[in-house]
Amino acid sequence: MPTSFSKYTETSIKAFDFNPKSQEVVDRKQEIVKSIAEHYKNTPSSILFYGFSPLMMGCNCKNISVTAITPTIKNYLDTKGIKYTYIADDDLGQYRKQFNWVVASDEYYTFASSEQEQLDKITVTANLAKDLIVTTLRDYKNQDFRDREFSQPLAVHANSDTKLFLEYHNYDYTDKNSWNTTVYELHGTAAEVYGPFARRSMFFKQMAKFSIDAGAKNFFVHKNLMYKSLIRKNYEHVISISF
Repeated sequence: MPTSFSKYTETSIKAFDFNPKSQEVVDRKQEIVKSIAEHYKNTPSSILFYGFSPLMMGCNCKNISVTAITPTIKNYLDTKGIKYTYIADDDLGQYRKQFNWVVASDEYYTFASSEQEQLDKITVTANLAKDLIVTTLRDYKNQDFRDREFSQPLAVHANSDTKLFLEYHNYDYTDKNSWNTTVYELHGTAAEVYGPFARRSMFFKQMAKFSIDAGAKNFFVHKNLMYKSLIRKNYEHVISISF
């Protein structure tokens, strides 16, 4: 049975916590938030994050809320002294248009087993966002065939120690837009396995249509902004959806 996006983002914590240069990672990710705020002349006072995201570390927003996290992620944020409000998935319906921004990075909308599920995810986040949804997405239309089976592996070095992260994508033979992702965390001779995670391609035009149908006014791909996950070298386009 495929596991959830919340479990997937646990792998980012493993990479982030192991990295002795994690503050540099935070600084680079905060430049993305700053650039989007400057583009819209909109500094959010409230942000809802889906899953663990390095974008939340060092975030100086007045009100930070987090959903779609596991107890492990919750414990990590508490240990790091991050001030946030946890909102269970089942309670999101009580927060209609309550957040200036909703941030769903790491290709959140591809974690679905059907197009209807993707549409539902966009509809839910659109109902939560007052001003913007910020998300990330690879260009699946022009994806290099070499990137289909494996993401580009990433090695995280801590002095003489190293962790390797490898993503394997097992595509469905009957549906070329559907696959399961498994993440391998390798540390010396030890290995941890995460997944599989049900995934589905999403395209820019498709996301734009779903967003407009959900009430968005504009869909914008930031040409000069790219996001890189903590567990792979592939770059993702930064997208903002405004209301």
